[in-house]
Amino acid sequence: MKKFDVYEMVTKLIIDRLEAGVIPWKMPWKTAGGMPRNLVSKKMYRGFNFIYLLSFGYDQPYFLSFKQAEGLGGHVKKGAKSIQVVFWKMFDRTNTMGKDEKIPMLRYYRVFHISDIEGLDLAKLPQLQAHDHDFTPIQACENLMNNWKDKPVIITGKHHACYIPSQDVIHMPDPRTFFEDAEYFSVLYHESIHCVGHPKRLNRDLSGHYNDHFYSFEELIAEMGAAYLCALCGIQTKTIDNSAAYIKGWLSKLKSDNKILMMAASKAQHAVDYITGNEFESVEAEAAESEKEAEQTEEVTERVHSF
Repeated sequence: MKKFDVYEMVTKLIIDRLEAGVIPWKMPWKTAGGMPRNLVSKKMYRGFNFIYLLSFGYDQPYFLSFKQAEGLGGHVKKGAKSIQVVFWKMFDRTNTMGKDEKIPMLRYYRVFHISDIEGLDLAKLPQLQAHDHDFTPIQACENLMNNWKDKPVIITGKHHACYIPSQDVIHMPDPRTFFEDAEYFSVLYHESIHCVGHPKRLNRDLSGHYNDHFYSFEELIAEMGAAYLCALCGIQTKTIDNSAAYIKGWLSKLKSDNKILMMAASKAQHAVDYITGNEFESVEAEAAESEKEAEQTEEVTERVHSF
């Protein structure tokens, strides 16, 4: 009988979703600053732009291009740095067979956060609405964190989720601002996998800067590890699509195939083993035992039907 392997199961689920075309990544919590959006069009940024702009942790979620700021009577502060966002634009062309076709081309433009724009009437900004729900801790998820012997300090009530290696501290939004309880633990597990990379633990390279290869690879490790931990706690069905979408975004930045995903999965597995210790072995044993009992039941049933 093949031993139950949660790592193999979750990795296959993610690959299946990647190959099928996953839904865009969605923000699992309502931040105090709201969702990143263009101040003029009021439209939310999507895909990688959404993740990228959210990572800056601004209290206000509004961005403008240089021309849009001027159109509203404002101007960019001296020395302010723009932020690059990307989009796909379709171009018409005639191919070598003489047929017309549309070709997608990656383009980019630059925006500024409203804090870098002077002359705007900030009193007229759209009012943000908080999102709270009655948070009910999931016991299996709580137990996993409580049993982690050298876990870092976890501080809730922050604007965004992050791990700070220099302090060995995890910052998390208020659990009540998450749309579902399972999503809170998925994000917490993501930051926890980052934490395991600290020099006093597994000593991974956490020195990457946003958008470079090392940072992108570390994000893959963290999200794969989070998916494994969610599966151990039985909440993967509520979080797997968002994990796959998040992973797809970073894979596209690395411009690579599933080989990179397998490398990240290996490091993620080591991180999960570190957090769970021997607990994972008992979970595997329990699952294997259940599978064995099911097989024995089938054998008995077959013998009964044979009489």
